[in-house]
Amino acid sequence: MIEGMDIYSLVGFVGTACIICAYAYLTYVNDPNPFILHGTNLTGAALLTVSLLVHTNWPSLVLEGFWAAIAIYGLTKALRSKAKREKRELAE
Repeated sequence: MIEGMDIYSLVGFVGTACIICAYAYLTYVNDPNPFILHGTNLTGAALLTVSLLVHTNWPSLVLEGFWAAIAIYGLTKALRSKAKREKRELAE
C-alpha cells in the first residue's frame, strides 16, 4: 500500500473515481441511462462517506449526504418512469 494511505483513503479514491466517471458519462453520452448515472453517483457517494467517517471532514460529509440523496431521488424517478412506460406498452 502507498505510504500514508490506509484502506479508507483507498475506498475514498474509488468513490471519487465513480463520481468523476458518472460526470464524464453524463457529458459524453447523448442519452444517458439514469440507472447507470445515478447508481454510479450513489456508489461513489457511499464509498466517499465510508472514507469520510474515518477521516472526518464535515463539509465533505454533508456534501456526500446531499449527493446520495439526489442520486436516490434520480433512481426513484427513473424507476417510476420505467414502470409507467412498461404499463403504457402493455396497454397498447
